[in-house]
Amino acid sequence: MALLELVVFDCDGVMFDSRDANRMYYNHLLETFGYPLMDGEEEEYVHSHNVFDSVAHIFRKYPGSIDPAHEYREALDYTPYLQYMRIEPDLKEFLRFLKPRFHTAISTNRSTTMPAIMKMHDLEPYFDLVVTALDVQRPKPHAEALQKILHHFGLAADQAVYIGDSSVDREHAAGVNMRLIAFRNHELEADYHVNSFRDIRSLPIFDE
Repeated sequence: MALLELVVFDCDGVMFDSRDANRMYYNHLLETFGYPLMDGEEEEYVHSHNVFDSVAHIFRKYPGSIDPAHEYREALDYTPYLQYMRIEPDLKEFLRFLKPRFHTAISTNRSTTMPAIMKMHDLEPYFDLVVTALDVQRPKPHAEALQKILHHFGLAADQAVYIGDSSVDREHAAGVNMRLIAFRNHELEADYHVNSFRDIRSLPIFDE
């Protein structure tokens, strides 16, 4: 196995606990159109999928409202929901540990909200590249975003590792045969399992 040179992060569920923000946002869409709030399965779905697929999923019983819901959300200011995204307390400490030894990137199914999140938490200096669902034709779980990231740095998949928390992330990493660190999900099939970023620092791949 080649030496590690690149660490790629998922956003929701890894860098941030965003379940509250996602639940409020998507429930607001449903309420606006007079529909019931999400059930548990739907909350789990929107946690890991891009906004286009998420809206289609939670409105699947009301197909005539899917396009109007997209039109509404495009005009909706997401800023009020940012306050409900809780940054992992040891994220920045871990990022300082990584720099400048490793390249860093984000592959996320977020779209227009990502720049505001990065700015609010002063994360721009820590990442060399951010790829969102808007930057690819086929968002996660397709591997296109990771292919784009590897091409940007001129690296092979075995020189990188992906930090994710869902089956979407597992499929995403597997698409390029990249190692996966499962973040707070010990049931997820992965190369490593951790509960915090401090745990990641002690993994053998960072001592090679």
